[in-house]
Amino acid sequence: MNIRSITYFMNPGYPIDEKQFERLGAFVAAAREAFVAADYTVQTVRLATVPFPRLLPDLAAETAIAYARDLEQRAAAASCAYVALGPALPDYPESYAIIPQILSETENTFASGVIASRQAGISLPAIRACARIIHEAATLNPNGFGNLYFTALANVEPGGPFFPAAYHDDEPRDGKIPSPRFALAMEAADLAVQAFSEAVDLVSACQNLVERIERHANALAQVANTLSQSFGVGFNGLDFTLAPFPTENESLGTAMERLGVPAVGLHGSLAGAAFIADAIDRARYPRVGFNGLMIPVLEDFTLARRAAEGTLTLKDLLMYSAVCGTGLDTVPLPGDTDPERIAAILLDMAALAQRLAKPLTARLMPIPGKHAGEPTTFDFPFFANSRVMAVEAEPLRGLFAGDECFHLRPRPIERNP
Repeated sequence: MNIRSITYFMNPGYPIDEKQFERLGAFVAAAREAFVAADYTVQTVRLATVPFPRLLPDLAAETAIAYARDLEQRAAAASCAYVALGPALPDYPESYAIIPQILSETENTFASGVIASRQAGISLPAIRACARIIHEAATLNPNGFGNLYFTALANVEPGGPFFPAAYHDDEPRDGKIPSPRFALAMEAADLAVQAFSEAVDLVSACQNLVERIERHANALAQVANTLSQSFGVGFNGLDFTLAPFPTENESLGTAMERLGVPAVGLHGSLAGAAFIADAIDRARYPRVGFNGLMIPVLEDFTLARRAAEGTLTLKDLLMYSAVCGTGLDTVPLPGDTDPERIAAILLDMAALAQRLAKPLTARLMPIPGKHAGEPTTFDFPFFANSRVMAVEAEPLRGLFAGDECFHLRPRPIERNP
């Protein structure tokens, strides 16, 4: 198990406040040292800002690109490997269109776009805007790699540490802008593989995973709270979403199959996903973010293999999200998937998030020139190559093709009298 990211949240200001980056640099050095001393590998330290539409004086592409480049350079000088600019927002419709330009002109900058929120409901215009971003970003690299840096957000609150979804809370409290904070994103699918491999029954499988999560979470929280007190930086908590790494023993798909699922995508897989999510829910620790199942096809050895075999489909991934997955992540799609069909996929995900009152994201990756069933050819150490997944979608019509925002209420829990 590793710390995938120590994510630091702040409002860097416009113009950028240099003193904040001095504070960031000191925190990053101490935090990395403290967690390594506690025997944890820290893969990256990352910076997430408030939503960029509320940060910049205007939403001209030139302004946004110059700011993103400056922010990226200052973050790198403070030993932060990546920057998340926060999401484009439905209240600023012009903010969506400049994201592909920002991605094309930066190296380590992530962005996102809100398609649904608890407050405003589902935005059909925002869904189409994000679909256009995904379609355009696919052309920034011959492999469609540009979409690694973008995700669509449904019901995602601020403060969660996983990229590209991370952003800082910019709502003033008592007349003050929230101060810097940090959170930990875990890479812990191997805990589930180990827990289930050693289990003699389902009860012990659950207990094994809960005990592992709680043991590590307690140790990590102690270090984090000490850092928080020392630097005056708030600690949001841990996101123990079981993120994988592209090896067989660090795969969430492997964990599901260790429970007895013949192959992820076959019947029994939903039960496996629900079982793992239930164990995470039972564990006690300071929480922030998703705390569910991360099922990124291209980042997970076994998921990539099952998708390549045709066992695992796009609809399966959506179904698993209903029992506390985190949505659609690094999903390779045909290069000719047009924005209209992408929008239909995003609408389904947004509806799922609203009815279940949970956060979901979509990081879809159309691969230029590739068709369903063709192999992916990424040369990236954090990806396991697979095959392009088929899209069973057609453009939305009628009322769903309109410009409305609408709410779907979570289904109430009915109790017998």
